[in-house]
Parts: sequence; structure tokens; C-alpha cells
Amino acid sequence: MKTLYIRFVLTAICILISSSLLAFFLTNAYYQVYLKPFNDKKITKIAQETAAFVTTLPSVALSDYMETVAHSGYQIYITNEQGRDAYYGNAFKTKYLPHTVVATVLDGKVYHGIKNFPKRLFITGFFDDELLNTIGVPFQIDGNKYALFIRPDVELQFGEMRIFFAQLLLLSLVLTVLFIFIGTRYIVRPIQILTKATTKIAQGDYNIQLAVDRKDEIGTLAKSFERMTESIQRLEEMRQEFVANVSHEIQSPLTSIQGFSHALRTEHVTEEERKQYASIIEEESRRMSVMSKQLLLLASLDKERDILEWTTFDIREQIQQIIHATAWSWREKELGIEMDLPSTYIKGDKRFLHQVWLNLIQNSIKFTEPGGTILISVRMIEKDSIQVTIQDTGQGIHEEDMPYIFDRYYKGDKARTRKESGSGLGLSIVKKIIYLHKGTITVQSEVGKGTVFQVILPR
Repeated sequence: MKTLYIRFVLTAICILISSSLLAFFLTNAYYQVYLKPFNDKKITKIAQETAAFVTTLPSVALSDYMETVAHSGYQIYITNEQGRDAYYGNAFKTKYLPHTVVATVLDGKVYHGIKNFPKRLFITGFFDDELLNTIGVPFQIDGNKYALFIRPDVELQFGEMRIFFAQLLLLSLVLTVLFIFIGTRYIVRPIQILTKATTKIAQGDYNIQLAVDRKDEIGTLAKSFERMTESIQRLEEMRQEFVANVSHEIQSPLTSIQGFSHALRTEHVTEEERKQYASIIEEESRRMSVMSKQLLLLASLDKERDILEWTTFDIREQIQQIIHATAWSWREKELGIEMDLPSTYIKGDKRFLHQVWLNLIQNSIKFTEPGGTILISVRMIEKDSIQVTIQDTGQGIHEEDMPYIFDRYYKGDKARTRKESGSGLGLSIVKKIIYLHKGTITVQSEVGKGTVFQVILPR
């Protein structure tokens, strides 16, 4: 199986070869369509001027003049009616020329060999050193008919430049391939580092520092990977802590239930003690029931598929029911409840949204000091969304805890009493339900001054 490095190299080389071939084909097509007729016209003019000069100045020796023209960068072939041939300049690679062409030129017509030269796929016609690839014009000296065939001598005109460009092209190809290997190594190396890091994560080692200091997409990927690793590590730590907490939370009420159940069976228990023990057993059973319900709810939310039962209901009535249901807890702490709840209908899952408001309101009650205030409001924003705000004057949330309060199993304040602490699932359940309703939740908080939760839901 090819490595990513080899794949990058092969892909780059294939692109280089493909682009070079495509560029050649396009250049050849450009020559065939535009440059070939242009060159034909230009060389025809040169040929006619050369023939005219010889005709108007017959005293000039034909061979000497043609040698001079050839030295200026042309290949020349001259023939007459008697079939006497003469070549000037570098020899043609292919000297084949049909007799009909020669006869046509001797009869006074111009031969456009450059324009009509056959098209070839891999060879640009301008460089084909053939007698067919010439311009033929007629001229006369002392009543004798001649045919002049001429074409540019590419080798003479370009000379060392052709060698220079060939060397330049070869060197460019070699350096390009070399730089592809080096550049690809630069691209692939961070990916190799990430691959090793993923192997370490799979083995349970989350202590990873990626030495990738780049500003491109690879650098962004590396930074995202580090954040993901930190998140996984934090999640793993919270999971382990949650397992320990749940084990403790379950073991503790079970121990209490077992102990007080045993105490109830003894003969020397007064009626008052019996009621107290029964009350403790009931409270511990209730705590276990709440915890199990949260775990089951979170498990069902994780499935996400076909879980919501959509109905239209008045959100004001739902929140008012929760306020009445929790009256004993906020009245016990003498909290002030302020409500701004206009009748507002929304389409959603009534059961799950009830859980959202219940969790947020219970949190506000739980962490607001006696005598504090809780404000609950509902208002329309834009045309088809509502905003529910739950604000309290409670303890607030520490700044370092803010990014993690919606994480599963997270408990910000480790110093909370056992009575106040929860399972760390409440806010993660809230966020999940809101996400399933395609809504958003934001929080603002200041320690000692209170917390504001804002939920935006489409109607």
C-alpha cells in the first residue's frame, strides 16, 4: 500500500506531466490555427522580395546572392526548366518534393508549403526541416524560368538558444521533481506526526504536544487535534469521576436504605424515629430515581433519531406549571420570582422542553442564596423565533468553568455540599434537547452576582 508521501509525489509528477503535455498540445494547436498561416504569409513575402531582387538586378550572381540570403538564416532550393538543382544553406532533412509542385511554380504560381504542411500530433510544423515545408515562388532571368523554394533555417536562427532552452527545460524538470519530493515531505511530515499521535491516543495516552507551528490548513488541523485531545482527556477524566460519583451516589443511599430498613425492624424504635427513618428512606429512594431517570433520558437523547414528538403548546403555561411545582423549594429559601410571560405558542416536544425549563429553574433555585431573585421572561425575536431568559442573583459560575458547564459529567464547584451537588448531567441534557430543536443556548455569569441563561428556539 502506497504511503501518503509517495501518493503526493506521484500525484504531483502526474500533474506536471499532464500539464506539460496539455501545454504542448495547446501550443501546437495555436501554431496550426494562427501562427502557421501567419508564417506562411511572412515567408511568402520574403521569398517574393528575394526573387524580385534577382529579377531586377540580373547582373548580380545568382549563387552569390543566394549564399548571402542563406547565411542570414534560410534554407534555399532552386531549380529551373532544365532540372538543374541548387541548394544553399544547411541541407534539408527530407528533400522530397513532387514534380507537380515544381511544375506548378515554374508555371508562375506560388507554392504555400508551410500553410498546407500536414498537421501532426506531436510535432510542431514550424520545426519540420523538409523541402515540402517551404514557400515556392517563380522568377525569370534572361527568359529562363526558375522556381525558388525557401524556409527559415531554425537551427541557424536559434543556434545556441535552442540548446540553452533545451538545457533549461531539462534542468527545470529535474528541479521541479526534486522540489516536489522536498515539498511533499514538508506537507506530509505533520500528518505523520498526527498519525503517531492518534496511535498514542488509541493506547490511552492523552499527553500529546504536537510540534507543528504552521499557519496553513495543516497547522489549523494540528491545533484542532490538540484541542480534541484535551477534550477527550477531559471527557475521560470526567467519565471516570462520574463513574466514581455515581457509584458513590448509588452506594450511599443504598447503604442508608439498608441501614434504616434494618433499624425499622428492631423492636425498640419509637414512632417518631420510625417516621424519621421512613422519611430518609423515601428521600434516598427519590435521589436514586432522579439519577436513573437522567441517565435514561440522556441515553435516549443520544439516539436522536425519531425521538421528538412534535406538538404545539403555550410555553407560558408550561413554565408556570414548573414554578408552581417547585414552589416549596423557592419559598423555603424566600426567593423572589419575577415573571414576564406573554402567551407564546411554540412547536416542539413538550416533554423534553419541560425538562429544559425544569433543569434551568431548579439550578437557579439551588444556587441562589436565600432572599435572592429569579427572573423568567419570554419574548419574540425576529419573526419566527422566541427567546427564553432565566436570570438569577445566585453564586455565579467561575470563568474557568464556563467553557465546560455543558460538558457531560462536569461539575464546576467541587466544594459544593452533597445536598447541592448533582450528577453533572443536567446542563448537558438541556443543551442536547435544545440542539435537537435546532435552537441555541448561551450563558453569562459573574461570581457573586448571578447567572443568565438565554435559550433561542424556532417557533
